[in-house]
Amino acid sequence: MGEVIDVEEFGTGFTENPHPAYAALRERGPVHRVRLPTGEGYQETWLVVGHEEARAALTDPRLVKDTARVGLTFLDDEFIGKHLLTTDPPQHTRLRGLVTRAFTMRRVERLRPRIQQITDDLLDAMLPLGRADLVESFSYPLPITVICELLGVPELDRAEFRRMSTEAVAPSSAATEQDAFARLGAYLTGLIEDKRRAGPSDDLLGDLIRTVTEDGDRLSADELRGMAFLLLIAGHETTVNLITNAVHALLTHPAQLAALRADRSLVDGAVEETLRWEGPVENTTFRFAVEPLEIAGRWIGRGEPVLVGLTAADRDTDRFPDPDRFDIRRDTRGHLAFGHGIHYCLGAPLARLEAHIALRSLLERAPSLALAAPPGPWLPGTLIRGVRSLPVSW
Repeated sequence: MGEVIDVEEFGTGFTENPHPAYAALRERGPVHRVRLPTGEGYQETWLVVGHEEARAALTDPRLVKDTARVGLTFLDDEFIGKHLLTTDPPQHTRLRGLVTRAFTMRRVERLRPRIQQITDDLLDAMLPLGRADLVESFSYPLPITVICELLGVPELDRAEFRRMSTEAVAPSSAATEQDAFARLGAYLTGLIEDKRRAGPSDDLLGDLIRTVTEDGDRLSADELRGMAFLLLIAGHETTVNLITNAVHALLTHPAQLAALRADRSLVDGAVEETLRWEGPVENTTFRFAVEPLEIAGRWIGRGEPVLVGLTAADRDTDRFPDPDRFDIRRDTRGHLAFGHGIHYCLGAPLARLEAHIALRSLLERAPSLALAAPPGPWLPGTLIRGVRSLPVSW
């Protein structure tokens, strides 16, 4: 197995700023056996940090997502059910085909006026205050409202749902993580039963319940719960942090913010550069070697875990010149923030649309927006990259 590198040997503050550690790893080579901090301890895994190798690993069929194929089980399997991030072809192909029938580009584009209205309502409530926590007042309620309306989920107890959701993706301990998964599973089971009883509806969850292919295939109860979990959690956790990270990056790079204020057509560039420079998903979820394989001269044994470092790959100097510079005019094509291959993020168009509307509207209506205090702590673990709070004033 060779040397295990503790990423914290590169300096303290890895959770706040992992980029120097990832850069040091890339200097040594594109693939390493590492020890990463989790919410309450450490995890040993292979980590792919080179862009070219990461892109290849994301499409390598020998790196599988279904833990049963290597004799493991995760909390998703126990409490949620199979979904797109825990399956491989042909099961993954089938599930993605069924959800793609309902979650279309046309459906996303139809949401544009509603996303704008939700954004405007949140800003109407926030702007008279003069200062706020951007996460609490804007970045969080926007995507959670959008995804709940899209799925047809009743307005949740937002504070409670946020606790469960954040614990699922950035757990502070194994016990709280298991509790969050158990409660989410129970909540989603009840939600789907309520939907079935209520009869036809024109929301996405209603469509998924009714979706049947030409050969009569449809989602089982467990698959529906898994799909609802993925769409609900991935559909807002990532976008919350994309919006927050974009605003944080702009407020700490005044020249870039001034360029964007002078030319609003750069909004899409700002969103894409945020995805590359400080994307909301730091590393993928685990893949497992279903057979021994070699990546860049490193041999990975059967059953061993592999993480693809999206954040690390997107600052690879071989792919992006001067990668630590935040530059909204940069050519960001090829960034891996949404993944690559068959697991490419299904919700990428929705995340981009929400971030575009949020950023443009916020900058238009708060021309003197500034940081009011340092951001709150960075989320624990190495899956989601974002801060718990971002105090701003205007």
